[in-house]
Amino acid sequence: MEFGVGKIILLLIVALLVFGPKKLPAIGKAAGQALGEFKKGLNNLGKESETEIDPDEKK
Repeated sequence: MEFGVGKIILLLIVALLVFGPKKLPAIGKAAGQALGEFKKGLNNLGKESETEIDPDEKK
């Protein structure tokens, strides 16, 4: 699925209409925090799997 600039603008307009201008920044902040936590979890999972596969390789 390819997202162009037009589709992103349309998505933002629909979100603005559905949630309103007062709640949109809070929703964006929560989404950003969730994405950050997801990335941290993926990084930790990758580090744990590396140490489980070959714990003596990095020493």
